Amino acid sequence: MNDQHQAGSWKRMSFKSNKIWVQTDANGDLLVENGKVLIKYNLKQDYEYRVKPESLKPEDQAIPAKKKSTSQQPSSIHQSGKILKETTETDLPDNCIKIYTDGASSGNPGPSGIGILFIYGKNKKEISSYIGMATNNIAELTAIKVALEELKRVDLPVRIFSDSSYSIGLLTKNWKPKKNQGLVFEIKTLMDKFSDLAFIKVKGHSGIKENEMADFLATSAIKKDLL
Repeated sequence: MNDQHQAGSWKRMSFKSNKIWVQTDANGDLLVENGKVLIKYNLKQDYEYRVKPESLKPEDQAIPAKKKSTSQQPSSIHQSGKILKETTETDLPDNCIKIYTDGASSGNPGPSGIGILFIYGKNKKEISSYIGMATNNIAELTAIKVALEELKRVDLPVRIFSDSSYSIGLLTKNWKPKKNQGLVFEIKTLMDKFSDLAFIKVKGHSGIKENEMADFLATSAIKKDLL
């Protein structure tokens, strides 16, 4: 690798309306390797992504993150024939099992992994698992399925945090799946076993450390399998 292609620094740009950091060469130009550039959502994170240069936009095209508001009205979500309220984390029951799930696919379809973080009181458990060749949507759904299968207590309140609008729509809003019908049916069957189960939509890569951890667990599973 000659000097003009050596890594230099990082600069701010926009990717899918989110602000990100992009690696540059010594001249300040995008550092392109094998047709892709390295990006990070946070310079302190120890995982990274490679995307095509043409998918990047100037920083000012990123959509500003909305400020959290305690006065925002929660939206209704449907589960097991009940209408539940989507709550904020401060509104969760004291004995609630919190689960952060994420799925990742390198290629869509491509090598895929799932990441799950369980939190119950001071206890935590992590799952990072490679699931083979799949789409990102299948990975997202599989993470939820595996999380529900892992739970031994069905009598405790359970809140599943996910950044997948696709998964939450299929599982709580009676969307009719055009694909993955069998997987959706399996998950809904598992959901019916719980006395108090709800999903909470979170924004991906927005600094929520538990959601970032689930993403890290999912992407790490792919990287470990590809080594």
